[in-house]
Amino acid sequence: MRYFLELRYNGGAYCGWQRQPDQPSVQRTLEEALATLLREPIEVTGAGRTDTGVNASYYVAHFDVAAPVADPVQTVYKLNFLLPGDISVWSMTAVSDDAHARFSACEREYRYFIEPQKNPFTRHLTWQYYVPLDVERMNRAAAMLLEYEDFTSFAKLNSNNHTNICHIRHAAWTVDEQGVLCFTIRADRFLRNMVRAIVGTLVDVGRGRYTPEDFQAIIESRDLSRSSAGAPAQGLFLSDIRYPPEAGFRRTKEC
Repeated sequence: MRYFLELRYNGGAYCGWQRQPDQPSVQRTLEEALATLLREPIEVTGAGRTDTGVNASYYVAHFDVAAPVADPVQTVYKLNFLLPGDISVWSMTAVSDDAHARFSACEREYRYFIEPQKNPFTRHLTWQYYVPLDVERMNRAAAMLLEYEDFTSFAKLNSNNHTNICHIRHAAWTVDEQGVLCFTIRADRFLRNMVRAIVGTLVDVGRGRYTPEDFQAIIESRDLSRSSAGAPAQGLFLSDIRYPPEAGFRRTKEC
């Protein structure tokens, strides 16, 4: 029997989602809690990898269990008691055996937050960057991402990607009342370190190191050495994952 879990986590204490030898990961922590609760070995498959220190305000994973879970709501309640405070599960849904948290997903969304002033309460959740940024220039550059499919310029080396092709459907900056910048990007898939590399390069556009036309040239170069250093991990959140109706996973947002 297969179940989808909806969860969220603060990635600050973990080496990322994926299980690593002798390092704390979200996947391993969740597996150990489920195994304790369900009294059988559990292997959890996530919707995708997040790197060390990256957060997820929305995440989906699936696991298989020998017998149906009698009371999923009560199981979620008990699971949250076993999990540390930086991981929270809020739903468990029975799905068909061919539904897959990663491969059935048709769209993912990330958000990156930049705070223009020192704030001790959010320093682990935003990039506190004090250089003035031209958001209009950054949005002109970000819009160019939708015109391309090959993002080798923002792909981490030696990532064993089968392809660097991604279809970006939205990429834009917004600014809230407190002046906090938020970059939202949606695509069918993302490469390792891709969003942080894009954000770092767009920040260099905003501070005047590059023009939007330079940013376009960086995309077209397919050369990682042309892009800027990646933005810090703590400001990045995986914020949404969407599934088609045929996946059998009922969500408010679908592809």
